[in-house]
Amino acid sequence: MRKIIAMVLAVVACGASLTLTTASDAVAAGRSPQCVKVRKFFNRGHQRYVRLTNLCAGRAACYVIVLPHRPDPRGRLAKAATRDIRYATTTAPRALYVKNTHC
Repeated sequence: MRKIIAMVLAVVACGASLTLTTASDAVAAGRSPQCVKVRKFFNRGHQRYVRLTNLCAGRAACYVIVLPHRPDPRGRLAKAATRDIRYATTTAPRALYVKNTHC
């Protein structure tokens, strides 16, 4: 009786771990690569800038700068590039974050 219960528990545990592995692979496949990294936010004159770096050496990376109550600027970085991106004036609110997107 104990052997049967032990076998049933082992089968249930293996099935659960297989399900979790499959689910995590499916979630990872749906995400875009995390290539764009924010180096810093800064102001120059009356303009707001963000310095972005593409960490993926083999592909271009696309991004969206998320701003509150305004249209979000979108762009693309070349392979292994670092650029200062102007996204607003100093009277506008600061960017909340930069989101990686599919190209």
